[in-house]
Formats: sequence, structure tokens, C-alpha cells
Amino acid sequence: MEDDFGASSTTSPFLTESLELAMEVENETSGLSCFSCAFDSQNGGRRFSAESYLRSGSLKRVLLRLDPSPNDYEENTVELFGFQWATETALVESCGFLFGLLRQQMYKLENLVQMSSSDFGQAAHLHSEAESIRHQCLKFLHYVKVFIFRYLQPPKVENDGMLHPYEELEAQLPSVLVEELHALTVHIGHLCELPSNVLAAFTIQNQAKVFPPSWHLLHLHLDINWLVLEVLHVLGEKLKRQVVYANHFINLTGENLTNISLFEKHCGNLISDLISLAINKYTKVRPSEALTSSHYSCTCIKELWILLIQLLDHKNKGSNTECFWSLVNTTLKNIFEWPSTSESVSGFQTIQCKDPLSFSWWIMTHLAPLYQFDRNGNLDEKKQKESNWKFVEELLKKSTDTQTRVLEEHLRMHLQCCLTLCSFWDLNLSIVTILWDYYSKNLNSCFTVPWLGLKDLANVSKTSLSMLELVKRCCCEQQIPSLFNSSNSYFIFLSILAQIMKEENNGVHPWKQLKGRIYSKFHRKRMQELTEVGLQNFFNLFLMLAIVTETEDIVSRMLDLLDFLTPSSITASRRALIWRGHFAFLLIYVEKNMDIGALAEKISNAFHEKAKEFLVTKNDYTQRQNLWTLLSTYIDGVQEVFETSCYLSLSEEKLLNDGFTMLLPACRGAELSMVLNFLQVVLARLRSVHERVSRALQVGNAAPDAQLPLVAKEHHLAVASALWRNFFPYLKSQRMSQTLPSPQLADTAAGFTLLALDIPSKALSDLQPQPVLSMMRLFGWDDMVWPQLVSRYLSHLIQNSSLCEAFSSMGYTSYEALTVRSWFRCVLQMFLDQPSGALAKTDAERTVGKAYMEQLTEMTRLIFKLSEVEDILLKANVGQSIFKQDPKNALVQFIKAVGRTYSGLQTLTEKSAMVAKTLEYLGDVLKYVKPYLKAKGPPEGLQLTYWIIGCLVKFCAPILATSKAQQLLFRIVDCLLLPHAVLQQDKELPVALLSAIQESLPLYLQGLSFICCQSQTQGAYLNQLLGSVIRHYFGRFLPSSPTVPGAGQHPLLTALGSSITAPQLLRLRKTTSHVIRENYLQFKGHAPPPRLASVLAFILEVLRRTQSTELCDIDLVLPAVLKCLVLVNELQVKKISTDIVQYMVEGCQAGSGGEHATQLTSVFRQFIQDYTAVYDHRVFSILETVAVLDQTLVTSLIPTITQSLKDSEHKQGLGRNAAQREAYKRLLSHLAEAGQNEILKLENEADE
Repeated sequence: MEDDFGASSTTSPFLTESLELAMEVENETSGLSCFSCAFDSQNGGRRFSAESYLRSGSLKRVLLRLDPSPNDYEENTVELFGFQWATETALVESCGFLFGLLRQQMYKLENLVQMSSSDFGQAAHLHSEAESIRHQCLKFLHYVKVFIFRYLQPPKVENDGMLHPYEELEAQLPSVLVEELHALTVHIGHLCELPSNVLAAFTIQNQAKVFPPSWHLLHLHLDINWLVLEVLHVLGEKLKRQVVYANHFINLTGENLTNISLFEKHCGNLISDLISLAINKYTKVRPSEALTSSHYSCTCIKELWILLIQLLDHKNKGSNTECFWSLVNTTLKNIFEWPSTSESVSGFQTIQCKDPLSFSWWIMTHLAPLYQFDRNGNLDEKKQKESNWKFVEELLKKSTDTQTRVLEEHLRMHLQCCLTLCSFWDLNLSIVTILWDYYSKNLNSCFTVPWLGLKDLANVSKTSLSMLELVKRCCCEQQIPSLFNSSNSYFIFLSILAQIMKEENNGVHPWKQLKGRIYSKFHRKRMQELTEVGLQNFFNLFLMLAIVTETEDIVSRMLDLLDFLTPSSITASRRALIWRGHFAFLLIYVEKNMDIGALAEKISNAFHEKAKEFLVTKNDYTQRQNLWTLLSTYIDGVQEVFETSCYLSLSEEKLLNDGFTMLLPACRGAELSMVLNFLQVVLARLRSVHERVSRALQVGNAAPDAQLPLVAKEHHLAVASALWRNFFPYLKSQRMSQTLPSPQLADTAAGFTLLALDIPSKALSDLQPQPVLSMMRLFGWDDMVWPQLVSRYLSHLIQNSSLCEAFSSMGYTSYEALTVRSWFRCVLQMFLDQPSGALAKTDAERTVGKAYMEQLTEMTRLIFKLSEVEDILLKANVGQSIFKQDPKNALVQFIKAVGRTYSGLQTLTEKSAMVAKTLEYLGDVLKYVKPYLKAKGPPEGLQLTYWIIGCLVKFCAPILATSKAQQLLFRIVDCLLLPHAVLQQDKELPVALLSAIQESLPLYLQGLSFICCQSQTQGAYLNQLLGSVIRHYFGRFLPSSPTVPGAGQHPLLTALGSSITAPQLLRLRKTTSHVIRENYLQFKGHAPPPRLASVLAFILEVLRRTQSTELCDIDLVLPAVLKCLVLVNELQVKKISTDIVQYMVEGCQAGSGGEHATQLTSVFRQFIQDYTAVYDHRVFSILETVAVLDQTLVTSLIPTITQSLKDSEHKQGLGRNAAQREAYKRLLSHLAEAGQNEILKLENEADE
């Protein structure tokens, strides 16, 4: 043992490892190392079982020349195959017999395989028996290892040459062992030649650890294959690497057989077997799944590969034994030569690999990671890994051989494998050379896989950013298995190249060695041969190089090479690709914080020329499309640069040249939309970065890059100047265009306003000295700008606190009032762009664009958050929830709140200020609605106009009654209620206009009546104005004949029936009564006025609704009604007139004091005097009716009636009129005592 330890190694790592292992022996429990995947099936194959050759330390002890099983075989006897044997002599005395028993047990296990049953009880019994047999076989083979290590002595030659019989047998044992081991390997044969039912046991998954005999037999074969190598290795080490000849075998066969040749042959056969098994598994692997499909069926095969790696490479260091990779390479080469050679390796005579090249890549890639496992079966990523580049280079040459014509799907898989190997092994420039020789000749290829479909057809990137992102993926850690579907073989080559570029080769950067090889492939002819796809691949290569190596040198060479292209050969799509490539390089500059000035100037000059062409190309659609493809590429590229740049301090302003001044006027529709979107992004980005840099300057910075904010700020000023100079003039010209501009114009204008707030010094001179105020006047407060534009523009800015502070600092107090005015206009003009037509009001919401309605709603919400508006709502006790209504209703609520707030003010100064503020809110309100009035539509616009301004007249009447606001009131009446068309009574008004007036007229009448009561300076004129309005519209809305519902719809009736103050109602009623008497109850001789029944029906309805009789009714209306009763015979007129009289008489009875009764008596007295002489019978009939209602009234009229009777008789000159007196007596008979007295009086006069 001491000799063994002393001869183990002179290197300290081995010694340390040996000591550690020796110390671990004390804690180990007795157990035989073996292959087992039962543990694997329960733990997902994540590690090896405790009994494995790696985890148990079996391999480690063998390699360190330690006792293979220090805790076993320590008794004097050992039980082998059911027999007791002397531990120290059994193998010498009965070697052949014991190996015979081993084969016998194997036969027994093979028989059990034939007896396999699906019955669980029988299966458990078979499992137990098979496990016992396997255990006995393993125990024997491990005993052989231990025996050799402990008891076998090198041959001794005595002086006399005589040996003890045992010593003679012991001397022959090494030779016998070699023969027996050879016989054992012949007996077990090749793994790949096992029956299919045995090989199928690789896939068995049994959680209960009950396995069929086939599983035990299969794993016993694995054990024997490995233990044969261990025994041969231990034997060689014990004999100090002396060659052991199998003398008996040599004498019988004439073939040479030694322990070394047997070891090498068995290693070769075992690797061949394992590769054969892998080939069978590979037949079910798709190229896309190559890296995720392992080459072993269970962890036992994986462990066996690792054991071979460890053992062969260990032996290779101290002897001439071939290393692991050498044996694998030899075996794989035989696959390529099959079946052309008759000397094919045994085991491959019946195995055909349809694609030996792909298989070799696959197996090589899966074997390389196994070098990461140490002798204990643990992963050690820092462990030195032996490479196999020479063989891989040969594979790579085959993969890229133009004669072989490897399909793209296979080539992807091969390069995936190569990339994986690059991550395991050291740097190798030769593979790059081989690959570049291939791809430099095939740059124009698409490298697509047809069966992957459309997702594999995108060979040309749509944007510079996507182009760069694709290339950047090649330069960073990737999930290599996913590359098959996400990248073509060319990109995988770029990944390989990028990975190699990141490493140094003996202190020399790989680029120095590869630079010439790559550049030399590009010359004038080659560049001109590139298709669009080839050009894309060209850019991809140079982008990758620019990322990982000398950026400026790469870009300079790229530009020189592009100059080889002739302008005539560059199509529009190819030029767009070139521009995208330029911007991709610009993005690299930005990411590396390099100034882009020179490169940006080159591309921006090209853009300037193309923008000029675009401006003059109007009718050539194809040319225009081609140019737009280029220009949109430039716009996308500039946007990506601005979005990527961290500080905008790299000369980005050079990309915003005056080409845009020519581009913008030439854009249409979607083109303009794209440019404005881009402009918004640039504005927002500039403001955001400028704010961040400004904060940094305020805080201060002591870092090495402390000058960066100052430099960045200078560039920000340059960018802002370029934006104002090259973009804003177009925006300004479009704000009052004839057609509705794009909503993005408002968004962009808002962006410029905020830019003027942040960087005021660079705004154009015509906006100075207060550019923010100038911008608001241009886009927010100008009444000529489209309301859609204004509402969207202001919605961006209303709640901006910085803007509010800016106006406060200027001392500009009208900011909020002017914004409210714009809101008024936007709401009033919401139907401005609708066609004139007879649409029902219920369709109004549909006629306004949904987007504009949402925009107005948002603007309304923001308006109600202004401090002035909040103050008004608070004073008027109006809840904030009203902004949730639609904008029209919200505006009305605000108008009401303004009127209510004014009414609550006490001092004259406050009221005067409120009037001024209200007028500021309103502005030229009639100007806003003029388009509706001029076009006589659309109906919704007219309805809205009359309703909103009607609400203004009614609810803000106290304000309009003031001298400051009366001029606005007069204009409202002149424009809306009494325009020239209305004054022409014989001219029909448009239906839509008439409908709008009819619905809103009550609001105007009620407001005007209030103003008439309040005004002190213009009272007479206002009364006249009110009367004029009533006069013109009373007849227009009066039906031709009275109908029960019809008369009730008259707007004047609605106004009189509403809840308004008593003075208002009285003024309106008196004026109405006066207008009706003067214009609609005047008889022409005895001819009644037109539509008399309708007029009377209106009066009756007023009396019914108000349930009151006013003095004006008695004074102005009753005489005319009584006249109708006398002069008109139409039954309807008589009926309505009678009802009116009844209402008035009854109203006077219920009236206050005696004023109404006195006036009523006066009217009747005059009526009697006027009509008794001619219409005595009708007068008496009317009075009889009245007497029923109010006897006292008629009784008081007796003297007047009697006198009128006498006057009539006197006038006639015929004496007493008997008929008249009889009619009069009938009337008097209804008047109780007073009537009887008058009758007696008349009769007494008759008797005289």
C-alpha cells in the first residue's frame, strides 16, 4: 500500500486529492458502485445516484491508485455466487471457474428476461431475482478489482528459478485475467446488438423501483463494459504499466492480445456502441430540436460517457493511450466512410446514419459539455476543457462545401452546434476563416427554410432599429437552441464571429488577425453584384463589427465600400435600405456616446435632395411613392436616434435640416400624419432631456463628466432652433386652412408652446418677446382657428402648472378668461363642419365626430378645474360633478352659475368687475355662430346656437341689463330674433331656423322681460324691442285654427307659463296682451281679423295656465273679446270668447282688492255704451251670462244699461222700444231685488 501511495503521483493536486479521499473512507458505508437510473427517474435526471461510479468515488479511487472498495472484502472469506471463497487466494486458484460462474449468472438473467410478466406479483418476484443476480455479478467484478489492488504481486524470479505452485499460479494470473476479460467482452457482445426488448429498457420510468429483468440485464451490460476497463486499468497500474500478454490465447489463435490492446479495443468498441445508440436516437431528432435533444436515453449512458472521458484523458497524460476525442473522431470518421470501406468498425455494419455530418455535429456538441463534470460527478464550469477543434474544422469544411450543398435547415443546426462549442472551448480563428470563405461567396442568399413559412421570409429589416437589434442579439448571450427559428445561418455565423471577437488571442485582438481577410472580400465588382438581400447581409456584418470592434474604422470602410455602388443601379428600395443602414450605424454611435455630426451630415444632405424632389413631384404617383419610401425611412431613423440618445449632446440637430421645410408642404394625409407624429416625439424628447440636464446643472456635479450638462445644453439650443426654423412656419400656416387640419397639428403646436416655455430664447423672432403668449394667441385664443384644433390644443395646456406660473409672472390675468372664451366657442361650433340638412335632433350626437365629442368632454373637465371657474361654481353652489355631463349641458350650467354669482354680489364694484369678466368670457359670441346663421344650418348647429344664447339671455339677464352689456343684448336680438328675414312677414323662414327659434324663444322672452323691468336707461326701447319680438313671432307660431295640443306648443305660451318672477311675468303678459290687441284683434269694419279663433284660444290657454287675471288682460284684451261676442257669429269664436269672459270675471272675483272689479266694471260700462244701441239683444244676452257669474257686477251696471236704453230710444226718435225693453227686463229678472226695482221703475215710466 505504501508503494502504491508513493508511486501514485508526484504532483500536489493528486496527493491532496488522495488524502481527502482517504479521509472520506471512514465515513463511507459498504456498497457496490453500479449504474442506476432509478434515482434519475425520480429526480428528473438532475444528478447521478449515490451508487454511481462518480458519486460513490469509485472512479476517483481508481484514478488515484487507492483501494477500490476500502470497506469491503475485509473478511477471510468472501461469498461469490453462493459459495464461500478464501478472500486472498480465490481469484488465483479459481479464476476461470469464477468467470464461468459469472457467465452462468448472466445466462440465468437472460432467461429471466424471457419470462417477463405483466402480473405485478410475478413482476416484483422477477425484479427481486434479477436484482440479486446482478448484485452477485457486480460483487464478483468488484472483488476482482480489489484482489488485484490488494493481493496481486508482480512476478518474482528466485535464484534457483523454482516457484511455489501457488506462486506459479499467481504469476500466470495477469495473463489469465486478460484472457478471461477478453472472453467476457466477447460473451457480452456489443451494446447496440442487444435484443430490442432489452434496449427498450432504457426508456422505462418506474417510480416504485420495480424493474423488469430486461432493465437489470441492460444495466449489467453497462456495468460489465465499464468494470472491464477499470479492472484492466487497475491491473496495468498494479504491474507498473508492464505489458501483460494473454499467452494461452496467443498460442491458440496466433493473434496478439495484451492488457493494453484489450483496453484500447474495448474502449473503441464501447465508444462505437455508445455512438450507435446515439445514432438510433438521432433518427428521431429534428434539426430545430438538436440542441435540446440529448444523446443519451438515461443518466447511466451519460455517466458512462463521463467515465470514459475521465479515464481516457487520465491515461493519455501518462501513457500512449489515445485520448477521448481521438477515439471519438476515429469512430465518427468511420461513419462518413461507411459503406465504402470494408474495414468498417464492428457495430456499424448494420447501422446506417443517413446524415453522418449532422449527427457528428450533434454528438460533438452534446459530448463537449460532459467535460464540465469532475470525478465526483459534480458540475465544475471552471474546469479546464479539452477542445476538439481540428475535427470540428473538418466538419465545418464539409458543412460549407459547395459541392455537398447542405440545406439551410441543416446548416443552421451545424452552426448552432459550432456556436455552442465556442462557448465551451478556447478561441479558434480558423473556424471564422472557413465560415467567412463560405458566406462571403453567398451574401446574396436569403438563407431561408421553406417549411418554416412566412416567419422565415423577412430578410430585409423594416427599420434601422430592428436591423440593429437583430445584429445586437448576435453580440450578446443568447438562448442558442432558439436560434434555429429566430435566426438564419448567416446570423448564427455573425454570433460566432462576435463571440470570437470578444476574446484575445495571446494578447492580440482577433480583429487584427481577421481584418484583412474580411475586407479583402469586398471590392468594387463584389459590391456592385450585391442584391438587396446581399446589401442587408453586408450591413449586418459591418454593424456587428462596429459594435464589437473599432467603430469609426468600420464605419469609414463601410462608407468607402458603398461609394463603389453606381447611382443608376440603386433602386428606391435599395437606397432606403442604405439609409436604414446609415441610421443603424448612427444608433451605434449614440449608444457608444460618440459624436454623430459627420455621419449625420452625410445622410441629412441626401435627405435634403430627396425632399426637394418630393416637393416638385406632384402627379407622378410611382415616383412619389418611391421618394416617400426613402423619406419615411429617414424620419423613422431620426426618431430612433432621438429616442435612443441619452443627453441629445451628440450633434443630433444636424439631422433636422431645412429639408423638412420642403417636405411638410408636399405631404398629404398619412404622410403628414407620420411627420407630425415624428415631430411630437422629437419635441417631447428634447423637453424631457433638457429638463433632466437642467436639474443636473442646478444640483451641481463633481463627477469627471461634469461638463456634459453644459455641452448638452448647447446642443439642446441648437435642436430647438432647428425645430422652430424648419417646422414651425408650416404649422403656423396651417392653423387657418380651408379644410379641417389633422388633430396632430394641435398636438404639435402644444409641444412647441411647451418648448417655448422651456427654451424661450430660440423661438422665432415674430413670437418674441413672450413666445408662450404669442403661441396661445395663435392657436388657443384666435377665433379664426378651427374649434377642433383649439380644443385639442388647449386640452394639452390648461392644467400645465408651469404655464400658469409663466402667465402669472408676466402679469397676464386674462389667461383663464380667454381660455373659457375659447371653450365657449368650441362648444358653440361643435357642428360647424356638419353638412346642412334636415337631421332630427336625436341624431345630433351622431353628426359630431366621436373623437371631437370626447375631446370637448375632456376640455370641459379641464375648464372646470380653472381657479376662476371653480370660484364661480363655488359661489353659485354648483357641484363639480356637472363636468361629467356633455359639454353643451356643462356650458349651460356654467352660464347659470355666472348669473347666480352676479346676483349674489353686493357692491357696485364687484358687479362691474363681474360684468367685465362675463363679457371677456363671451367675446364676440355672435361671431362664433355666424356660420350657422349664414348657411341656415345644419339644424343641430342652429338648435345649439339658439338654445345656448337663449340660456345666456335668460340666466345672465341681470348682467345684460347693465349698460356695459346692453350692446351685446341688442346685437343678439338683431342677429338671432329680428334679422331681416324675420321682419318680412310674408317670407317663409327655413324650417330648421324656425324650429330652433320655436324651441328657444321662451328663454329670450323671459330674459328680455326681466331686463325690461331692470333697465333704467333704455326701458322704453327695451319694451319696444320685446313687443317687436312678440309681434313677429306670435303670428308665425300661431296655428291656422285652434287645436288642443297645437296652441299649447306656442313658445309665447311656454314663456308665460314658466316659473319666473312676478314683475317679469307681468311685463311679458302686458306686452303680449298689447301686441295681440293691436295686431291680432283689430276688426276691419265688421270683418273679423284672420285666425281669430286661434288668437282667442291662445288667450284662453294663457288664462287657464296662469290661473289669474291681470289688469292688462281686462284693459287690453276683454274689450276685444266682448266685441267678438257681439260681431262674430262663428260658434267656435263665440264659445272661446265666452270662456275668456268667464275666466276674467271669475278671476276678478278672486283678485286682490277692488281694483280688478273696478276696471272690469269700467270695461263692461264702455261695452254697454258702445253696442247697446245697435246690438241690444246680444249685449243683454252677454250680460245675462255674466250675471250668472257675477250678479253684483251686472247689478252695478243697471244705471248704465238703463241710460243706454233711453239714449238709444231717443236717438231712434220712435218713442219707447218695446222689444228692447222686454229684452232688458229679461236681464233684470236675473238680478234679484235690484232688477225687480228697475223693472218697476221702467214700468212706472211707461204708465206716465
